[in-house]
Amino acid sequence: MKRLPLVLIVIGLTTLALGIGYWAGTSRPPGTASTATGAPQVGKAERKPLYYRNPMGLPDTSPVPKKDPMGMDYLPVYAGDAPDDAGVVSVSPQRIQTLGVKTAAAAMKELGAAVRAVGKVDVDERAIHDVAPRFDGWIDHLYVSATGDPVRKGQALFSVYSPEVASAYKELAIAKELEQTAAASDVEARRQAARLSAATTERLRNWNMAGGQGDAARVTYRAPVGGIVLEKKAVDGMRFQAGTPLYRIADLSTIWVLADVYEQDIGRIRVGQPARVTVDAFPGRTFDATVAFVYPTLDPATRTTPIRVALANPGGLLRPGMFAHVDVATGGSLQRLTVPASAVIDDGSRQIVLLDLGGGKFKPREVKLGLRGTDDVEVTDGLKEGERVASSATFLLDSESNLKSALSRFAGTSGHPVYRGRGTLDSIDVGAGTVTITHQAIPELQWPGMTMDFRLADAGLARGLAPHTPIRFELEARGQGDYVVTGIDRDGP
Repeated sequence: MKRLPLVLIVIGLTTLALGIGYWAGTSRPPGTASTATGAPQVGKAERKPLYYRNPMGLPDTSPVPKKDPMGMDYLPVYAGDAPDDAGVVSVSPQRIQTLGVKTAAAAMKELGAAVRAVGKVDVDERAIHDVAPRFDGWIDHLYVSATGDPVRKGQALFSVYSPEVASAYKELAIAKELEQTAAASDVEARRQAARLSAATTERLRNWNMAGGQGDAARVTYRAPVGGIVLEKKAVDGMRFQAGTPLYRIADLSTIWVLADVYEQDIGRIRVGQPARVTVDAFPGRTFDATVAFVYPTLDPATRTTPIRVALANPGGLLRPGMFAHVDVATGGSLQRLTVPASAVIDDGSRQIVLLDLGGGKFKPREVKLGLRGTDDVEVTDGLKEGERVASSATFLLDSESNLKSALSRFAGTSGHPVYRGRGTLDSIDVGAGTVTITHQAIPELQWPGMTMDFRLADAGLARGLAPHTPIRFELEARGQGDYVVTGIDRDGP
């Protein structure tokens, strides 16, 4: 018998071993595995979806995989998935340090809310007195001869010659003399003299000259009140008629500040609220005041309403005509949720803060504001106590292109989220106001590339564009799966 070559024997044995190994591997029960050492291999556990959500953002979920009417697969949602990052912007630590970004926590505190206004120091109108003699006469001599001079009540202002006053004084002198010299038996004469004396005294009292000093021809006119001479028209030798104002005297121990408050702040002003007044003449010094009156009128040109603040004027430091700054305390002692005023970005139609998510990530959050304080502002909706927001360099952050994009996606001018895409304009239905677009993937919406029909916000958006034109477009998500095209541009030359 002829022997087989050794090489053929080795090849045969190798083939037999491989065949046995393959049979053993394929005939092993499912779910088992082996390694060279015989120890079971531990594979990576697969994540199990909690549910599947509608790919178009509709409020529709499914416990099992399925497709929507357009043939798109529902998207799986896993336990521990990160929250939606739409609108989140990431800033590198180096950029944060360069911008000087700081954060602060929303906290409950007493808000030092104050309405600030600019006004002018004015005279208390209730403390102004005009010196206007009630008789005709000539000024013989001035004792107070300059505007701004202080006067005391009862101080001599001027001496005056008046025929009427002189005649009344002579009548009074005669009546008193008759009353004293009439015989004791002539009761009627004494009674007539007493009546004449009383009538003349009453006439002098009505002229504010009762108790006047001087001779019968010239008498001294005295200040009826004390204060500062604001105006002086009296001149030595001048003739005046009854009712001519010769002096204007005002008491400046208390003064007013008339300040203009903007229309949006009027509802926060109440009579009796405390206020602080500062003037440029005395930097660092404040004067305590009280809101005394809110005027019932509004200036249509400046949209402001004047308020009256009353305060004491010790030493006459505050002078009528000075410009003044008024802070009216309106916050009270209530605890309010507040953030630094510098943390709020106001674009005119809404107020936004940048929520600090940590790791250099910031997300725009729309908030509603209440009272404004000196350094802080009240947040009535949109934040919870303890949440941190960017409190400094927010406008520098806002200027970053990526944050501008995030804010744009966060909400468009109409308040709806806005997304951008690229694709090809397939067809236009002007009558229905719709377009058909084959677009590329839109990661923010987790949409793959596909062909879809969209409504146009304005039928004129597609004017001048022909079918099969490459385009860039904007979508506005208006809820319940309604996506409306709000802008179309030709893509490329």
